[in-house]
Amino acid sequence: MPVDHDQFPPLEGVKKPSVDTAAAAFYLNRRPQTLRVWAMKESAPIRPLRINGRLAWPTSQIRILLGLSALAD
Repeated sequence: MPVDHDQFPPLEGVKKPSVDTAAAAFYLNRRPQTLRVWAMKESAPIRPLRINGRLAWPTSQIRILLGLSALAD
């Protein structure tokens, strides 16, 4: 399934403390189902928050994983 690159702003411009699974998958260049499996098995390089049964992926942790933490400060 093709991804609409206009749907997600550049990660450097994201001000929210967390993003949903679709956005996290886009930024990490993975399929959303991969992130769901990571969360289920607790084997992710990033641990998502669970909010009302939904996964919220911390933006700061995504930036660190991608090596963008210096840009976030």
